[in-house]
Amino acid sequence: MNRISRTLSIGAIAGAVALTGGIAAASQPTAADPTPAPSARATQPTGMVKALADSLGVSVAEAERKLDRQSAQQKTLERLGRSGVPTRSAYFDAKGTLTVDVTTAQQAADVKAAGLAARIPARAPAALDRIKAELDRLAEKKLPVGVESWHVDPAGNKVVVTVRDTDDATSRAFVAAARSHGPAVTVETTADDAPQAAAAIAPGSKMNINTSDVNGGYCSVGFGARDQQGRQYLATAGHCVKGLDTLYFNGSQFAKGTATRFAHGYDSVDMGVAAISSGNSVTTTVGGWRVVADTPVRGSQRAAVGSTVCKSGATTRWTCGTINSYNHSVTYTDPGQPQTLVKGLAKSSVCIHKGDSGGAWITNQGQAQGVTSGSSNVNCDGGFGSGASWMQPLDDLLRYYGLTLNTTS
Repeated sequence: MNRISRTLSIGAIAGAVALTGGIAAASQPTAADPTPAPSARATQPTGMVKALADSLGVSVAEAERKLDRQSAQQKTLERLGRSGVPTRSAYFDAKGTLTVDVTTAQQAADVKAAGLAARIPARAPAALDRIKAELDRLAEKKLPVGVESWHVDPAGNKVVVTVRDTDDATSRAFVAAARSHGPAVTVETTADDAPQAAAAIAPGSKMNINTSDVNGGYCSVGFGARDQQGRQYLATAGHCVKGLDTLYFNGSQFAKGTATRFAHGYDSVDMGVAAISSGNSVTTTVGGWRVVADTPVRGSQRAAVGSTVCKSGATTRWTCGTINSYNHSVTYTDPGQPQTLVKGLAKSSVCIHKGDSGGAWITNQGQAQGVTSGSSNVNCDGGFGSGASWMQPLDDLLRYYGLTLNTTS
């Protein structure tokens, strides 16, 4: 079947989470995939740092210093957030310094005293959010198919609209409306392919959709979570369960879709959940595919813009990159399907392909970030992606469905 495995492009977390219980004892490829399963031991002594260094094209020492510095600054940001400082628009600048947009001189002083950079921007984040919401409403009335995406860029302190073409009147009107906001909006053009939810039809799969045939359409396993009654769920991309589908692992059923916010041709959010069948579970370690050691899931603290993340998926395995921005609105164009507006995504440089959809994204500190959604790129030579990739942030998904992430004890 042609099941969409929404995969805009490169992913960053260790996807293809292992299943235990009645299905299998460890994360591993299906029978049609001869590649070894993710291992609990890394083949490289530097593990995740080495994988990140390869993806970014830097030395292991440079990658290690980058991760250590980001981790320390992220912890400081978390402490500031608990004290009331706004942190949602924080970002790492080109030099690797975490900058926090604030609204008062006192907040700026508190941020600087904590060792981070502070800025009172020319345009308040809330004002940019209102412009972005206005564009969302315009797209909801009639989708501008020539406009790839639009989002708030915290570092640039503006809204960025990315356009493929303006051959149709709706796209031209959308761009005109965006430009009416003057310097608060920047319009860019791109020659990338139209974003597609990756239809995965290939031998082998991590998580087959509506079939026990391992050669059928597939997505990648995301994160395990639970509701207030302790019932277990799989957090996944909405398009992977858009028909409230039955999910299979290694030929055996392990979950059933129960909710999704994705539907082709309709305003969508690419989040969904599936109830885990009795006797099965999703582990709290993300499979490293023998590239790195499996990564324990320790929480779901959102990483700042500019942070490095890695993803694991059934197609591209383990790849790493950078989170570019949050709250993207994207127009997906999938073969044979009507165009779809998808909101609330995070954009990245992580390499992903068809079949990685739903796979898990995680930071070096074990903070789960999201699940693979889609991409506009088709090449990931050497682990690098050309184009862009998007993920559904996990914290938003958990909050919407009232779930708690399963973590290592």
